[in-house]
Amino acid sequence: MTQDALITDRPAIAPEAPVRLLDAAPSLWRVIDRSGRVIGHLQALAAGGDTRYRARRFHAASKAFRELGDFWSAEDAIDCLRFAR
Repeated sequence: MTQDALITDRPAIAPEAPVRLLDAAPSLWRVIDRSGRVIGHLQALAAGGDTRYRARRFHAASKAFRELGDFWSAEDAIDCLRFAR
């Protein structure tokens, strides 16, 4: 797998997680909280033979996405989005 490889499998998150994922694009999911609000995006990236997950949030003032960090687990990236509000 190369750095540019697309990861299309939706990450597994615990059923009791306070968020859900909606497809946004290949390797990209919207993270939705319990109230139905989009709190950010989760992007899957190929890293050697593994997958890293990037937490991204839209910044309205700059009209661009900001990367909050790369994580080895989808749950850690989601927690970053949840707690960095």
